Amino acid sequence: MQFDPADGPPKDGRPLKRGWTTGACATAAAKAALTALLTGEFPDPVEIRLPKGETPAFPLARQRLSGGEATAAIIKDAGDDPDVTHLAEVAATVRLLPPGSGVVFRAGEGVGTVTLPGLPIPPGEPAINPVPRRMMGAVAAEVCGRHGRAADVEITVGVANGADLARHTWNGRLGIVGGLSILGTTGIVHPFSCSAWIHSIHRGVDVARAAGLHHVVGSTGSSSEDAARRLYPALGEVAFLDMGDFAGGLLKYLRVHPIPRLTIAGGFAKLAKLGAGSMDLHSGRSQVDFAFLHGLARRIDPAAARRLEPAIREAVTAKAVLDMAKAEGLDLGAAVAAAALDTVREVLRGAPVAAEVIAVDRTGAVIGRAG
Repeated sequence: MQFDPADGPPKDGRPLKRGWTTGACATAAAKAALTALLTGEFPDPVEIRLPKGETPAFPLARQRLSGGEATAAIIKDAGDDPDVTHLAEVAATVRLLPPGSGVVFRAGEGVGTVTLPGLPIPPGEPAINPVPRRMMGAVAAEVCGRHGRAADVEITVGVANGADLARHTWNGRLGIVGGLSILGTTGIVHPFSCSAWIHSIHRGVDVARAAGLHHVVGSTGSSSEDAARRLYPALGEVAFLDMGDFAGGLLKYLRVHPIPRLTIAGGFAKLAKLGAGSMDLHSGRSQVDFAFLHGLARRIDPAAARRLEPAIREAVTAKAVLDMAKAEGLDLGAAVAAAALDTVREVLRGAPVAAEVIAVDRTGAVIGRAG
């Protein structure tokens, strides 16, 4: 996952612009390079066919033909999606191989290598996902076929500054070292879609299962993850899943692909939404239900809740309600954690997953724990 979290789409009313995946860019670069290797000329722009039939054309940013190999590079346009690879240079270097070699993929500078099982690409292979591999294999067959050749080629994919960019992704947790992944299932980046993040959560679960882990942590942010790390110092990096706002994406996947123990760690406001039944905890897609928080307070101390009711109903933030509750001696953090746990168990639907929930305040201090 190479998604860079943002608060939401532009608020100026303009239509959101879609973009192209690294896989689409790599495919176009590979087609241009292979064409130049066989004809001496780089097509510019170079057109490719995406899995759903669209045929975008990509201008070349750089090209080189010498010494029996050709390189073409394309500047990735992710549109309005908050993607760390937006405007990165994606390059493909192609050379011909002996007959019978087939299409061989290599990781160039800035592209990572898979080191852990559980991903769709086995350990030791460059982190080029299956769909981009199929797309590049198809253009190799197409271009070579036009010249009466079998597609026996080596394609080395690189991303400029990819190793640095990868530090802003979750590749390290997935066991992808040395750079970015070449991603994409349709070739198109839909702005502010949730699919890329949820896909990364699922792959994190797959890697944890393949590693034989019995306990994973899904956190809503860095403060809650740090709190869970303090509670479970023996857990390794692979155990920590950057759930973000996508509680539903994690829980529904674990329902089908269970891991024995799950800890959900989150901020008070995020868990208040989860406790009220929201599966997407983003501020733009769900809101804190203050009547729900008042109901929790009433269960703890009806008299105190009556005193607080007007202030809670007029509150603007969950923190304000938490502060009021603390002043009245109400353990609202524990109540929110328990409510969130009820939602977690309901979504898991009896899957063999022992769940707990940890609530933290804005300082990262644990204010509630259930399960």
